[in-house]
Amino acid sequence: MENSLLLGLVSYVCVMSITPGPNNVMLMSSGLLFGFRRTCPHMLGIPLGMIAQLWLVAAGLGVLFAMEPGLQLALKAAGSLYLLWLAARLWRAAEMEEARASRPITLLQAVVFQFVNPKAWLAAATAIAAFTPPGGGYLSHLLVICLVFVAVGLPCIAIWVGFGAALKPWLRRPGVALRINRAMAALTGLTIILFWI
Repeated sequence: MENSLLLGLVSYVCVMSITPGPNNVMLMSSGLLFGFRRTCPHMLGIPLGMIAQLWLVAAGLGVLFAMEPGLQLALKAAGSLYLLWLAARLWRAAEMEEARASRPITLLQAVVFQFVNPKAWLAAATAIAAFTPPGGGYLSHLLVICLVFVAVGLPCIAIWVGFGAALKPWLRRPGVALRINRAMAALTGLTIILFWI
């Protein structure tokens, strides 16, 4: 891959990975509830799911999504329902201890969530379209794209986990835990809007 194309790819992955979205809100919430170490499987599942999506888009699934708008609608609906369920779970937790007693999202759950996350599909389709040349070298470019999504994306999403984990000391103050919990639930619910714009 040429240096200019690689620089564009790195910039693209950085922007897509660090900007707010469903994954980052869930990661921040998990960092807050469970800490950095216990959120690592969730954090690792995101780029693994992304790699699977990149390969599927490269194999032609992106064309299917473009031709069948109903599939996009189904993805948005499934992703929205999942986020509503997570937000409701957070909102109903009367105290942070109740939320903390639950378990963090697993690696497999994080991988599967990527398949109902329209932002992730859009990122994969755009990356394949923009950073793979027509003709030769397609496979090598695809491998580089996958590596960049891990090497650049992982540190970007780790920032969100770290931010959530940094808020943990505030949880010891009376009433703060409930307000933070409700704020995380509201943010999780609000990310649904990102699916539909």
